[in-house]
Amino acid sequence: MAKAIFTLETLACPTCMQKIESAVKRVDGVDQQSVKVLFNASKVKANFDKEKTSIADIKKAIEDMGYLVLKAVEKDS
Repeated sequence: MAKAIFTLETLACPTCMQKIESAVKRVDGVDQQSVKVLFNASKVKANFDKEKTSIADIKKAIEDMGYLVLKAVEKDS
């Protein structure tokens, strides 16, 4: 499993968190239990299987919901 950390534009409301969290959880290969949206820090953390998906796919899922990803970092666990 690899770990992804996304820095987003400032989140405006708790509903944003729920939308982003569900979008990331729907990406095939993402460990659903690992998805965390940090409202105050405007960050998303998730573990994912590099065999099934990529950091670009997760970023696209977030951006398709209308949220700008400022930075995406991948770390091998």
